[in-house]
Order: sequence, then C-alpha cells, then structure tokens
Amino acid sequence: MTPINATTAVVPQERRLVTEIPGPRSAALAARREAAVARGVTSVVPVFAARAGGGVVVDVDGNSLIDLGSGIAVTTVGASNLQVAAAVAEQAALFTHTCFMISPYESYVAVAERLNELTPGDHDKRTVLFNSGAEAVENAIKIARATTGRNAVVAFDHAYHGRTNLTMALTAKSLPYKHSFGPFAPEVYRMPASYPFRDGGMDGAQAARRAIELMDKQVGAEAIAAVVIEPIQGEGGFIVPAPGFLTVLADWCRAHGVVFIADEVQSGFARTGTWFACEHENVVPDLITMAKGIAGGMPLSAVTGRAELMDSVHEGGLGGTYGGNPVACVAALAAIDEMTTLDLPAQARRIEDTVKSALWAVAEKLADQDRGVIGDIRGRGAMIAVELVRPGTDEPAPALARAVAAHALSRGVIVLTCGTFGNVLRLLPPLVITEDLLVEALDVLADALMSCSPR
Repeated sequence: MTPINATTAVVPQERRLVTEIPGPRSAALAARREAAVARGVTSVVPVFAARAGGGVVVDVDGNSLIDLGSGIAVTTVGASNLQVAAAVAEQAALFTHTCFMISPYESYVAVAERLNELTPGDHDKRTVLFNSGAEAVENAIKIARATTGRNAVVAFDHAYHGRTNLTMALTAKSLPYKHSFGPFAPEVYRMPASYPFRDGGMDGAQAARRAIELMDKQVGAEAIAAVVIEPIQGEGGFIVPAPGFLTVLADWCRAHGVVFIADEVQSGFARTGTWFACEHENVVPDLITMAKGIAGGMPLSAVTGRAELMDSVHEGGLGGTYGGNPVACVAALAAIDEMTTLDLPAQARRIEDTVKSALWAVAEKLADQDRGVIGDIRGRGAMIAVELVRPGTDEPAPALARAVAAHALSRGVIVLTCGTFGNVLRLLPPLVITEDLLVEALDVLADALMSCSPR
C-alpha cells in the first residue's frame, strides 16, 4: 500500500493516548451536550473532536485516535484534505449561496458532468443534486414514479435508506430508525435479500428468483415503479450479495419496465475498490443515488440516471433550497480530483488485502482455541465487516461486538458496529490512511477480539 500524498493530511499520523477515554475536556463537553442537545441524537464514541485528517481524529484532550470509521464512509480523502479545504475557502469568499433554482452557477453543472461521466454505463445521463442520502433516495423514487406512472416500490430485508418518512419505510430495522415514528409512507414492499452467511448455501440467482417470485405474487410487476437496493448493504451488516443476485434482479427490472435504483450512498466513490459497488457485478442501474464520500465531508448528494428517466419529471418538480450548494459543489470537484490523482480505488483494494489477511489470522487463532466467534469476514475494498457469533453457532453476539469496539476505543482506535442483529464490526478507514497506521489499528483490533472473546 502506497503512502498517502503529503498534501492530504496536516495532522500528525499517529496513535497517541494522553488521558483515559474520555478525557476531562470531553467529559465536560458531554455534560454541556446533555443540557443542550436532544437525547435522540447519540454518538458512537464519547470523545469530542478538535482536529482530524488522514487516518486520525484528535480529541479536545489531545488524544489521537486511529479512525476506522471515516464519519460513516464520508472522509474518504481525509477530514482536512488540503485541496478540499482550499476549494471550500475560495468559494466561501466568493459566495456561499444563491440557490441554484434562482441564480445558477458553474460548479453545480461541473459536478453533474463529472457524475454523468463516472457512474456506470455509457448511455446519455442527467444529474440532480441534493443535501443528504435520504433526499437522494426519495427523489430517485419520485423520478421512478413519474416515469412509470406506477406507485409500488420494492426494498429488501436488512436495508437502510435513510431517516425521512419514505426512507424509513424503505429501511428494514426498527430500532433505532423507525420505532415510534410511524405511520410510514404506503406502497413499500419488502423482499428477502441475498445474505450468503445466513442463506444456507443459496446462490445469487436462486436468491433473486425467490425475491422475484414474491414480487410477482404479492405486488405484480405492472404495479412496481422501482426496485431500490444497496449493492452492498450498509447498516444491515455490510452484506455482499451472492454473485448473480443483482444481475438477475436488474435483468428482471429491465424486462418489466421497473426502474432499478442502486443506492450507493455508503458504497460509492472508490470505497469498495471500484468507483461504485455495482461495477463489481457489471450492473448498470437506471438510477444511482450518491452522498457520503462525494464531497470530502461537505453535505451533498446526487441522483444520476438515464436521461429519458431524469427528464421525465415536469419543470420545477425537483430541487431544494440548499441542493447543490456552491461550497459543497467545489468540495466535491476537489475530492473527486483527489480520488483520481491518488487512485483511491486501487488504494481501497490494497486496504482490503491488508485488512482481510489480518482478520482471518485472528479468526484462525480463535478457532484453534475453541473460541470461534468470527462467523464471517466479508466486504470489498475499504468496506469490510466481521460478523460475530456465539462459538460453534451462527447465533448473533451483539454484546461481544459492543465490547470489542469499546476495548479498541480504550486503546485509541475507533471501530463502528452495525447489522440487523447488532453483531457486526464494520471497518471504513479513510482511503488515504497509511499502511503503518492501518496495521497498527488492526493489531489493536486483534487484541480486542482476543481479549473480549469468551473462553
């Protein structure tokens, strides 16, 4: 793995602990937070950031933590990338907002041009920009409904698509995302996904046919506007569908006039070793939704798709006050340039090799000691998951996942959890992390797994 470019991080790239976690300043800020911030907003780690960049987050107490979370796959090029920061500063000095629907500006058009070029397929495309992943998903469905004249939308088990009313309906997991927030948008139908670790050997084509049979029986192809799916499911547990699953689904959609929407909010922008995860299966979606890693930490999202679909919506039917904000647009252009210059898709593939090699070594050690808690290691690029189970079973072990993440944090490494059952460790390092820093973080994670696993 090649070192990152020196221009991508100005924060010292080291793990350093000077206090317990959390330190006194973070604890004081936590008390202020409790009195000021709604309790419904939670945080994964109990430390307050002061600086971040490259592969580290430095807290207000001076602790430098290795970041294996990237703000949930957002800071792909680092949290203080110099090229992104310079573009943001220059644009902010010119103007921060006019509203593209009032007085348009070139950077919005330039982002649309880049996304039309980067996304899969060589067909004629159009793009529209928004603020969040949920907005992108909602608008993709609006486009699909306007195009087809149909209402029904199909989503899948273990899916996560956002926290707005419609995207909560699409999201599978109740707590914490949906509980007590209903009723939800109607005409959303959930189908079984491909989950190789829990599918009993079912291959991708079989899993797709299972879902298609249920769609035909329960909804009817003639009623379905869109099928929306994450090519690698994110919050559901970084589930990589079995080969053929996405292809068969996409082919069925094409045959029946159903819009195939790839939700690449978490998996896009070099994260999985290609620009977009659906490229691993050679799937060309009709519409693709993007956010997170698109703009180096600035809020921006997009829908890109076939021109005939995108242009089917009446004038004024798409947009929003802040959608495609000029500061976010120049950040996106700088971030995409950095991803290209540094060849971050290749960097993601090298990260995958390093991470999986280290994790399988830990799995073998635990199995040799009859502590086989690692049920599955999966993912692509720098989107890797470890599914933890009770030894000798496939029964989820969510308490163990929480314990391992807490142990790693106490040693200065940020590790996130996810999964329908809460038993998955997810690794999302910035793609600009150095080899030495990544290996050090994996050593800490290995120690956490060995120390926390039941004997």
